[in-house]
Amino acid sequence: MRVTSCNYFSRRTETARISFRISILASGSTGNSTLLETEHTTLLIDAGLGRKEILRRFEALGRSRPERVDAILITHEHSDHSTGLAQMARQWHCPAYLTELTHQAILKMYPEGPFQKMERIEYIRPGERFEIGDIEINPFVIPHDAVDPVGYTFRSNGTKVAVATDLGYMPEHVKQHLRESDFLILESNHDLEMLKVGPYPWYIKQRVMSRTGHLSNTVVSEFLGDSDVFDGRPRHLVLAHLSEQNNTPDLAQITAEQALASRSVDFAYAGSLHIASQRVPLGPFEL
Repeated sequence: MRVTSCNYFSRRTETARISFRISILASGSTGNSTLLETEHTTLLIDAGLGRKEILRRFEALGRSRPERVDAILITHEHSDHSTGLAQMARQWHCPAYLTELTHQAILKMYPEGPFQKMERIEYIRPGERFEIGDIEINPFVIPHDAVDPVGYTFRSNGTKVAVATDLGYMPEHVKQHLRESDFLILESNHDLEMLKVGPYPWYIKQRVMSRTGHLSNTVVSEFLGDSDVFDGRPRHLVLAHLSEQNNTPDLAQITAEQALASRSVDFAYAGSLHIASQRVPLGPFEL
């Protein structure tokens, strides 16, 4: 059945009401975008695909495109997260939320065209919470080679969603922001050995492996296996932003599963593990 973001929740009964509906439209080095919905609010996190492709992803999920999106939130300026921002903001007549430095970087990347004509811009600052509709949003600093990159946590009706992709390592403050999440989207970009022997030039390999690059399967597995830092709470754990050249879905999944299985019985992970794709949308998930 094809429904819009507005009438989907109106069809739910009071006893079956959910806090969030999450659809990952794309995740990877050539485009990232996630739709986050509550009963009253719809947000798009990153717009790294063109308008036609984003709308095609909704069709691939078996649903129509949302009639209304309240805001588009951008994590950083890289094209795989921002290229469709102006088109989609015009599509839904909605504001864009991003840091001022990220906005300036995007304007330099796209000196002509619709980006220069965007009027509805809201600046955010890491560490300063704000609300859009019935969602409380907390942007936090992540270590990546962008001008002012952020991750996000979202809260509504006692449920928390966290998004942390494009980071070179996991500092303590990031681990703290990910705690108590009911749904976690976490980067697992590359297998270190595949990256070392892969086709990338050495300077790109150095960038990816750096502390402002991307998370490896190994770093993610160390995090997932440590019950002192990963609380095991998420009902759904999504590994995201996998490299198509330096990783495979099976390898990322096996590495994560082994780490989760190594946790003690008292802190066993009881949720579900998923792998996000660059080409095939994932979801929707209901919390």
